[in-house]
Amino acid sequence: MPVRDLIIVGAGPSGLSAAIASKQRGLDYQVIEQGALVNSIYHFPPQMVFFTTPELLEIGGLPFVSPYEKPTRAEALRYYRKVVDAYDLQITFDETVLSVALEPEEPRDWQDKVLFAVETRSTRGVRRVRHARNVVLAVGYYDHPNLLGVPGEDLPHVHHYYGESHPYYRQRVVVVGGGNSAAESALELHRAGAHVTLVHRWSELKSTIKYWVKPDIENRIKEGSIAARFNTCVTEIRPTSIIVTRGRESTLEAEGERSAASARGWGPARSQEDELPADTVFLLTGYHPDYDLLTRAGVSLNDRGVPAYDADTFETNVGGLFVAGGVISGKDTAPIFIENGRFHGEKIVEVISARR
Repeated sequence: MPVRDLIIVGAGPSGLSAAIASKQRGLDYQVIEQGALVNSIYHFPPQMVFFTTPELLEIGGLPFVSPYEKPTRAEALRYYRKVVDAYDLQITFDETVLSVALEPEEPRDWQDKVLFAVETRSTRGVRRVRHARNVVLAVGYYDHPNLLGVPGEDLPHVHHYYGESHPYYRQRVVVVGGGNSAAESALELHRAGAHVTLVHRWSELKSTIKYWVKPDIENRIKEGSIAARFNTCVTEIRPTSIIVTRGRESTLEAEGERSAASARGWGPARSQEDELPADTVFLLTGYHPDYDLLTRAGVSLNDRGVPAYDADTFETNVGGLFVAGGVISGKDTAPIFIENGRFHGEKIVEVISARR
């Protein structure tokens, strides 16, 4: 039975960084990717522009050359293809990891006390099991949208990812969310001729929106080009409309109004529920890591979905199992970007190499 030094799950920048370091240090490694190279970036909207500058996306010491201050999605895809070719990295594409499990064996020496069985399934339905002494989970979080859990969320006109604006020309589109994705999508849709309403559960847009996007979306809302419902939550999605109610802050206000009205003998306060027309709904409410894969592998998670790991080595509470990149952030995905996640793989491989 062949046993590798390392299996890396995910061919994003963090996983590629670990693969490069493994090759440089002579480790027997394999990268397994469920989709395409840098799959999350590939599924970003085609017109997306990164927040950061090109050099902060670099891995493996290869320069990222761009004529623009902020590189585009297309440039990033081209760059990472060049990185893989330059280092001739071993990557298996279109193969999903189903489980990572410790496999008991009779240890031959202290280095052989841990053996992982990584079970996968290809897009053609072929299952196989690979074995390794160490595993790096660099799976990110973009594959798992945060669901609202409301009726109608599974209707065909409801989407958790945004692609292009053209198909929604003259449609009534509701965008739910208050971060970068929601703001950029609302602007794109508006400029493509869609009638856009932005729904956000808080009283204002997130401060983390790209600095050149935030004033644009705020001005479009102020002038009425894009309708906005703040302090508002979606409670139901119907074939041609959505039902919304006032959100957390306004709900507290409404409860106060009801109490005051009851005390005065006026009866219950009027409901804040409303119905908005919607031909298409984009639920751009964020994403989260694959909690199920982590917990079944034995990794402990806190109440925010953050895995238990050593901040210096990135090793989890399961010895020999490491996390890298966005997967370490749990529900709070904002702190981890390519800019800092690209260094995780190299540190992990240093630890593995030292143990050999």
